Amino acid sequence: MSHESQNHNGQQNHNGQQNQNGQQNQDQNGQQNQNQNPYGDRYAGLAGRTAVVTGAASGIGEAVAVLLAASGARVALLARRGDRLESVVEKIRADGGEALAVVADVTDDASVDAAAATIREAYGSVDLVVNNAGVMLPNPVDDGRIDEWRRMLDTNVTGVLRVIRAFTGDLVGAAAEGRTADLVNISSIAAHIAFPNYGVYGATKAAVTYLSQALRIEFGPRDVRVTNVEPGLTETELATHLDNDELAGQLDGMFDAIGGLSAAELADVVAYATSRPRHVNLRQIMVLPTRQA
Repeated sequence: MSHESQNHNGQQNHNGQQNQNGQQNQDQNGQQNQNQNPYGDRYAGLAGRTAVVTGAASGIGEAVAVLLAASGARVALLARRGDRLESVVEKIRADGGEALAVVADVTDDASVDAAAATIREAYGSVDLVVNNAGVMLPNPVDDGRIDEWRRMLDTNVTGVLRVIRAFTGDLVGAAAEGRTADLVNISSIAAHIAFPNYGVYGATKAAVTYLSQALRIEFGPRDVRVTNVEPGLTETELATHLDNDELAGQLDGMFDAIGGLSAAELADVVAYATSRPRHVNLRQIMVLPTRQA
């Protein structure tokens, strides 16, 4: 009995040493991951997934692609600026992630279809789509800028639909196989709050918010989650689209007074929503700086 006790205690000590070493290794690995990804392994549920992010050359799209890849997803980055896409992809790969640059224009049917074919050839079926590509071109409606209206409608609304059409089969198929499947649409607080001279832009975002709601009725029963994210003031390239000096100055004043969210903070929201258990849908997320009413 004494001998058994000695063996038992010795085994405990041996295992204890192993656990301590293992913990040290985990701590070291965790520190390495932390250096690459400020969120650590918080989004481990994204590992092994295949994602498509539009508008990924800058801003929210870039930040989302970087964080998804850092969390273990394979990410196809879509945008029109090939050189910029390649730069982001190089950064992701340098940090140990897997990414693919795909030059595509969401306002062109053939371009979106070709992009989808390229992605499937490289990565197979897609189970996570982030519709982020968009433009913001505010001006008074009585200026009659129909060129701007068409561009916003074709990018912000029809562009979203083109991407959804290209990947609906993938998402539904992934869900049918028991995998997590997500469609994330980046809308705007402007879908609910009217800002002077932003009427058409706000209308396009209201369309995205309504579309997301309607798609939950169609996709939800097939286990595809639809999440609509509505950011408030956020530091992106959208402000550079403005050609109205007065409105540009007003926007700068809002950022000075309120402060904006970073693109990385919006990416954090997207990663959190898409890494939940597959039966949990964060369907509608409004994200504002604290000072923005």
